[in-house]
Amino acid sequence: MKQQTLAVAADQNTQYEQYRRPTRRDAFLATMEQIVPWSHLCEVIEPHYPKAGNGRPPVGLERMLRMYFVQQWFNLADAACEDALLDSTALRRFVGIDLGRERVPDATTLLKFRRLLEKNKLGEALFAKVGEVLRARGLKVGVGTIVDATIIGAPSSTKNKDGKRDPEMHQTRKGRQYFFGMKLHIGVDSQTGLAHSAVVTAANVHDKHPLPDLLHGHEQRVWGDSAYSSQQALIRSKAPHAADWTNQKVRKGSATEDLERLVNRIKSKVRARVEHVFAVIKRLWRFEKVRYRGLAKNATRSFVALGLANIYLARGVLYENVRP
Repeated sequence: MKQQTLAVAADQNTQYEQYRRPTRRDAFLATMEQIVPWSHLCEVIEPHYPKAGNGRPPVGLERMLRMYFVQQWFNLADAACEDALLDSTALRRFVGIDLGRERVPDATTLLKFRRLLEKNKLGEALFAKVGEVLRARGLKVGVGTIVDATIIGAPSSTKNKDGKRDPEMHQTRKGRQYFFGMKLHIGVDSQTGLAHSAVVTAANVHDKHPLPDLLHGHEQRVWGDSAYSSQQALIRSKAPHAADWTNQKVRKGSATEDLERLVNRIKSKVRARVEHVFAVIKRLWRFEKVRYRGLAKNATRSFVALGLANIYLARGVLYENVRP
């Protein structure tokens, strides 16, 4: 074990801070420290990560992964993530940086790490690995899937260097309002409430088109909102034994209107579980707008965010497994 430098000792010295108490960020980072399967996730990236050679040795893989996760959890740009580590003792302790011995990895280093993940499509691989770890710990995928989609906004302004909007993002209408950006489509297990599949498209793609890709094929029931109504053929194309439990459009003024609304409300008690995943991604991780141009870069962020959301939603079970 390395001897602590004065910088770390000063960070951890609470002798003169008798009124300090752990913050919610401290508690969150302490929980993530325990339950994130660091070794398994590093195994996914390690074959693609630079090896020590004649040049400057690369930053440790787990350290960069921790820094990258901090960026996702707190919705930080590359430079902002570097500044946050310089400013916050809690974040430095989580990432494992001793300012008395080493520098904080700069924004360019984090940028290169992100591009490594994007180039090798490791965001999807990390999401899949999280699913494997959760299944190994008892959170198995059941026979019911809830499907839904959410819009992630993108800048619609043309006041930029190119003088145009991102060509891979598109406009769509929801209700009476127009949105510009992309869509994140997910399939969520009806029992555990954890996402097991995802597809990223432009915002103008209808929710029903990625439907087969959101199913694992062994479903007995499929839930969804009215955007997926009357899609029994699409459901059967991937899950031949699945019953269609999606909300159906209510015929206003019909004799059965009240009954149709009641049936939809009953279905929605299960379907609402998909909103918990979106709440974590868009409210806690604050992934409400894209940070990068192009679908590929934002797809990598989406898959990583979903994997982290699954870990967060399963924290009760995972924490029981690691508790001594």
